[in-house]
Amino acid sequence: MINFSANLSMLFTELPLLDRFDAAKNAGFSAAEIQFPYSESIDALRAKLDETGLQLVLFNVDADDLLQGGEGLAAVPEKRERFKAALTQTVDYIEALQPKAVNVLPGRCMNPRRLDDYLQTFGENLSLAADTFAPFGVSAIFEAINTIDMPGFIIHSGAQMLDWLERLNHPNLLLQVDIYHLSMMNEDPEAFIRLHPETIGHIQFADTPGRGQPGTGNIDFNRLFDTIRNSGYSGWTGAEYRPVGPTLDSLDWLEQFQTKKL
Repeated sequence: MINFSANLSMLFTELPLLDRFDAAKNAGFSAAEIQFPYSESIDALRAKLDETGLQLVLFNVDADDLLQGGEGLAAVPEKRERFKAALTQTVDYIEALQPKAVNVLPGRCMNPRRLDDYLQTFGENLSLAADTFAPFGVSAIFEAINTIDMPGFIIHSGAQMLDWLERLNHPNLLLQVDIYHLSMMNEDPEAFIRLHPETIGHIQFADTPGRGQPGTGNIDFNRLFDTIRNSGYSGWTGAEYRPVGPTLDSLDWLEQFQTKKL
């Protein structure tokens, strides 16, 4: 069985963020995720979840300037205190919204000579996040992002993710497997899911290239979703794509593959 969630930072962007919850519910989703919920008040988000009955299963720790082309927050040695402040903010949202997992984006290093320092900082901050989220029953997760879209991203392969998971060996740490990003790096996400389902805390998908909905690129989603369904992975699988056209017109895959309808 696959449980699909709608990434409301990417889907239904024709609408204001809070209205996207209603749109996702009406489209047949039972869960949502948001990249960064912090532009909305906790009370407003909680009210929307209660009104629609959706679960908010995932969001990210604040990443500072990452989406604007900067290095982000979690790996920059000079931003350690700001990362701790971001964790405090995240906990406030965790307590009210009760996600399944929170993603810590590794970020970029623009100076290759400092890469080791950035990686060490990221490892320490990721462990701190896993410690911080554990009392709430929320997993800390992290992901690899392709270096075509984000040059200098410090974690960009499945092997790196597994290496850091082994190094940190934290009981509250899992991986976020993003089908789009691994595919953009010419990796085989299906093989990764088959071989390492126990390491995965969340899956996201988009077609490649272009990051559109299933059917706009070269990924075989029949085979991919069969792989997820048969792997033993039981978490959420997030639609994190940029719709080609209106969002509702991009959801043929949901009717085809969703195993439970509301």
